[in-house]
This record gives sequence, C-alpha cells and structure tokens, in this order.
Amino acid sequence: MLTVHHLGVSQSDRIVWLCEELAIPYAFVKYDRDPVTRMAPAAYKALSPFGTAPVITDGALTLGETGAIMEYIITKYGKGALAVAADKPNYPDYLFWFHFANGSFMPAGMVDLVVGILGVSGDAVQALKARSDTAHAMVEKRLGEAAYFAGDAFTAADIIMVFPLTTMRAFAPRDLTPYPNIRTYLQRIGARSAYQRAMAKADPDLPPMLT
Repeated sequence: MLTVHHLGVSQSDRIVWLCEELAIPYAFVKYDRDPVTRMAPAAYKALSPFGTAPVITDGALTLGETGAIMEYIITKYGKGALAVAADKPNYPDYLFWFHFANGSFMPAGMVDLVVGILGVSGDAVQALKARSDTAHAMVEKRLGEAAYFAGDAFTAADIIMVFPLTTMRAFAPRDLTPYPNIRTYLQRIGARSAYQRAMAKADPDLPPMLT
C-alpha cells in the first residue's frame, strides 16, 4: 500500500495534500522533529539514502524527491489527474512552474534561511538573496496573469509551488504584503477542502501560513 512518511513541518506536506486532492487511499506515518535540533529523527533519515523529506513507500519501493514522488503518484494512482497533457497549450506553463518550485524557488529560500542562521552579509550574499526577490516577483506577475500557475485550472504545479510561499516561511520569514496577487492566490488555495484536510493531518499545530 502507498504510505506517505511525513516529517512534521516539511515539504512532505505536499504529498499528503496531493493524495487528498486525488482522493486515493494511503497510509500516513508522521515523524516529529528533534525538539532541540529541529532536524529529522534518525528513523526518518534511515528511510532513504539522502535522508530528507519527503519519502514514500509502496510495497517494496522506497522513493524520495518531491517531484519524482508527485509524478509517480499522479501516474500510478491518479491516472494523470492534476497534470497537464503534452498536447495542451498550457503544458509549457505547467512544466515550468512544476520544476521552478524545487529547481529555483526552494534553493533561493534556502539561501535566505542559511543567511539568517549565519548572520552574514556582503555583496555576494546580497546577490544570492536577490534571487529570492526575483522569484517572488516572477510568482507575483504570474498570479496576476492567471488564477493558477498552469492557467485557469488547479494542477499539481500549484501543490508543489505553495510550500515555498507558505510553510517555508516558518524557516525563512518573508512579508507578503508587497505581493497582493500571491496573497489572493493563497486565500483561494486555503479554501480548498483537500488542502484543509491535508494541513490538519500533516501539521495540526501549525496554522496554515496563508497571509
């Protein structure tokens, strides 16, 4: 059976949300972070070679990496739902934002996180931090053009893009006041029943960061 191994307050909340949106059966196992280090416990790190969230198991299969897991679940269990077919005009938009999330947006957020922890500064640091500003500006522009990242309809591109706009801000704070389109979009996302169910299951003590 498909099992989602969820590390509290982590990218694996996307996988819980995906399963809820697809309304597919899955087992859910939650792992709490170490109360001192806030890192994943040893039991979670042992699940996969890289030791990070998310991870799923499905029979003898163990699979990590957000995008790979999402494509696996959509293809095997969702029969292609929430993806965009290659012959559709908005396929490039879907493809771009689906991969932008972890290919560019999350790394930019990680720079903000590391800089905040180390308290470093300088021209090189500011150049790196500017990538996060650029990413948010791109997202703001896109959400002024379309209701969702791939166009008029909600897709898996939204599921993978929402984390750096929400839960990631628990690690790398960012004020969304300058981004009205993002804030409106997050209210739209927060109204989805599947999102509400997923967040209540994944992190019941963490109010969704939708503002």
